[in-house]
Amino acid sequence: MIKVSIFYPDGDGKTFNMDYYANSHIPMVAGLLGDAVKGASIEKGLGGADPGSPAQFVAMGNMYFDSVESFQQSFGPHAVTIMGDIPNYTNIAPVIQVSEVVV
Repeated sequence: MIKVSIFYPDGDGKTFNMDYYANSHIPMVAGLLGDAVKGASIEKGLGGADPGSPAQFVAMGNMYFDSVESFQQSFGPHAVTIMGDIPNYTNIAPVIQVSEVVV
């Protein structure tokens, strides 16, 4: 299984609409990618390692797939639509990582 993680780094002047992300963007993405998506989660950054320090990321989205190929085949045809929706909830350039789930 693989996990596709989308990180949204925090910083001055950066905005993020969690309501839109959770209730519109992620459901739209899941609908477009269909059965290829095995699960999804959203995380909201609360703080850093030191007490009172800010979170490095405003939010993180995670989607799970059986394989890299499954992700690529489902995402590819919808990439323009999915990426085109980003300005509706943030001005942050997302950082994307594909990982193998070990445990």
